[in-house]
Amino acid sequence: MTTMRSGGRILVDNLVAQGCDRIFQVPGESFLAVLDALHDTPQIDLVTCRQEGGAAFMAGADGSMTGRPGICFVTRGPGATNAAIGVHVAMQDSIPMILFIGDVARSMRDREGFQEIDFPAMFAPIAKWATRIEDARRIPEYLARAWNVAINGRPGPVVIALPEDMLHDMVEAQDRPAVERLIQPCDLGPIEAMVSAAARPIAIVGGAGWTAAAGARFADWAEDSQIPVACAFRRQDAIANDRPCWAGNLGYGPNPRLVERIRRADLLIVAGARLGEATTDGYTLITPDHPGQTLIHIHPDPDELGRVYHPDLAICADMESFADAVAGTMPISGGEMASAHADWLDWSTPRARDGVTLDLGQCVAAMRERIGPDETIICNGAGNFSSWWHRYWRYGSQPAQLAPTNGAMGFGTPAAVAAALRAPDKHIVALAGDGDFLMNGQELATAVQHGASFILIIIDNGAYGTIRMHQEREFPRRLSGTALANPDFAALARAFGAQAQMVERTADFAPAFDRALAQPGVRVLHLKTDVEVISPATTIAAMRGA
Repeated sequence: MTTMRSGGRILVDNLVAQGCDRIFQVPGESFLAVLDALHDTPQIDLVTCRQEGGAAFMAGADGSMTGRPGICFVTRGPGATNAAIGVHVAMQDSIPMILFIGDVARSMRDREGFQEIDFPAMFAPIAKWATRIEDARRIPEYLARAWNVAINGRPGPVVIALPEDMLHDMVEAQDRPAVERLIQPCDLGPIEAMVSAAARPIAIVGGAGWTAAAGARFADWAEDSQIPVACAFRRQDAIANDRPCWAGNLGYGPNPRLVERIRRADLLIVAGARLGEATTDGYTLITPDHPGQTLIHIHPDPDELGRVYHPDLAICADMESFADAVAGTMPISGGEMASAHADWLDWSTPRARDGVTLDLGQCVAAMRERIGPDETIICNGAGNFSSWWHRYWRYGSQPAQLAPTNGAMGFGTPAAVAAALRAPDKHIVALAGDGDFLMNGQELATAVQHGASFILIIIDNGAYGTIRMHQEREFPRRLSGTALANPDFAALARAFGAQAQMVERTADFAPAFDRALAQPGVRVLHLKTDVEVISPATTIAAMRGA
């Protein structure tokens, strides 16, 4: 039997029915009816954020960890435009997410009213589906469809505009049951024969849908078959890095030996990854037609198979189904697994750099001595600072890495808030450059307010370091527009209610990290580094040929 409910109440009831237990939001008058319904909904934890971009990043990180849509509410106009960056990350990272936008009343539309935007048109290029709900009776239908679109095929974001007056309508509506992820059975076809015929096979894993169990099953098969496994850009937790088959990560600054191994491979088994620009070095490491190489491409979305790369064998399956299926095949012996893993072990071992006052490689080594990969989640935004952890940290199984493949700055701090709330039993470590941190540093207030507990490491070199690196490469000694004048980040963190320490020498990092580990809450380490030491592999002086 149905009863009269407001549109806001119907929406919240159906979020509960779909399994939503947390919402990230910046409040707006356009969805007051939803906030009112949430007042009486203890099943949902309402996280109040300080900027819509941070809220959307948190929702994306939450969706990445759970495999369910991360939920975000923002208001129209400026709220929606601020949140757009989180939608773009969710799309390029294949993260299930639903962004709800409070919209102008239906009677006000098409007059360019206060903060009015055509949201379905605005978000259509960067979302899997962008729509507007006109009739409160259809909220259960729209929400069930949004959930289905967000989690199935290639996961991604859905954007739903909610006219303010529609949320206040009192109507009868039939709620929908929970939507489950579709299981796509895996038909391996001739994969055994193709692997058997290969002399130098290598696997590349990544994309969405990997779980700890799926990664372990695939690693078992790869090890039985002696096949090395590399990962796509910022997908270093698809399988645990301590597995003997692990060969390292592709993307920016990869191991040259791994790059050469990819070039020499006669068979590429690509599971889950789209083979994007970063992973393939601008589609040159592996070309779309890959002459001389056989490509087996496994992906959960048929639209991705053959979209850019020509697959010799295309398999449409989710990663759990694929891992289950391949684990049941006969292992194929004869790959180069042992040497590939040895190459990675050598590459990922930090060595002290002479003349460097604060050596980030040694900081990562100190972290590795104190916290284990299976008990840690590393969160980072974009910038050269992250490359030390990409190279030297040894990631555990998923979820152990929350990092935007689209290179969005400001992601790490909000992601750490979401991770700390979702996995309070883990060590959460956020990494942020100085430019990166100030794009969403205000979310430290959210962290403190909601009792999130994590360590934030701010790497401060007084510059937009990645752009400075490219600038030095293209226009050496012509510095322009990349220098930064920064605040005292430790003092700023204390103002938010966090504990904070400044670290300026390598020897001081380990004791500071120990003190941070011994305390709960938000703990910030402000690392003052030298912009001349621009990456783990080079310096600006070396780039100039000096």
